[in-house]
Amino acid sequence: MTGVGLSAEAIRAPLEAFIARESGARSVCIAALTRLGGGAVQENWRLDAVIDGEAVALVMRTSSATEGVEESLSRADEFALLRAARSAGVTVPEPLWLCTERSVIGRPFHVMRLAPGVSAGHRLVKDPRVGDALAGRLGRELARIHAIRPPRSDLAFLRAPSPTPVQQAIARMRRWLDGHRVPDPALEWALRWLERNEPPCPTLTLVHGDFRTGNYLVADGELTAILDWEFSAWGDPREDIGWFCARCWRFGAVGREAGGIGSRAAFYRGYEAESGCAIAPESIAYWEVMAHVRWAYIALQQGERHLSGADRSLELALTARIVPELRLESLLLIRAIEHGGAHA
Repeated sequence: MTGVGLSAEAIRAPLEAFIARESGARSVCIAALTRLGGGAVQENWRLDAVIDGEAVALVMRTSSATEGVEESLSRADEFALLRAARSAGVTVPEPLWLCTERSVIGRPFHVMRLAPGVSAGHRLVKDPRVGDALAGRLGRELARIHAIRPPRSDLAFLRAPSPTPVQQAIARMRRWLDGHRVPDPALEWALRWLERNEPPCPTLTLVHGDFRTGNYLVADGELTAILDWEFSAWGDPREDIGWFCARCWRFGAVGREAGGIGSRAAFYRGYEAESGCAIAPESIAYWEVMAHVRWAYIALQQGERHLSGADRSLELALTARIVPELRLESLLLIRAIEHGGAHA
């Protein structure tokens, strides 16, 4: 089944056998298997199971049929990160079982307990129940993530950035852009600006790598889980702060600078209260430039997955269409920084 889409009929029986073996259950019946929306890089499936007579809602997360984004981690690595984050008090789905054997469904996967809620950014930014309280809560959650620091034997697969987080990220993006079939002078210029203006890294922490609206679940206005850890790495904690506040992740609610759901001040207050570390607002602008450049680079890769014919997807095709907007936003942010102005 490697390289092709999964079907519920084909994976139901192997998953039942796997869950029975891992859980020690006498009987496992998966009553419903449903492909969940989102997850442009990975696939997420809801499993409504009955385990020894008890109804249990689960999520299986597995790799996509085609090669995804260059910097994404394996399912085994993501499973280890979930366990580390949960032990640090971060609100994440409970990780249950990991399968690295391709013989089960054709791909590695892990299973976690289903967390309730909505993750779609376009819906959350319109929900009147979310606001500064949620922004502050997310700030506290991010501070708990950043409290995880190297060295960690359970996270040994995360390598120290070389020579610095910024230089490593720029080298990766430049290498891919240099090999791309279409030149991209705007992104190349922005990469050069990032290179010339690199700030010193204050300390290495665990960086979620995709901490944004769309990657957490909310039920009745309350946070229930932080999702999608596949881009996590040791890095500069300001990267996550800039990514969350970047204009490209506000889903049209540009006036609410913290992920389109609340004020930047509320998000910062939550982070500072949990971490005990003050955020210098002027230091985040650089990381918002980095956020737009990196998202453009990822969007180009997603578009290539569609154009190659290996993973034909309207979602992937539409993702690539946002690249011009991201190029422009990067240049506008740089101009604002160079002239000492504000651009939110």
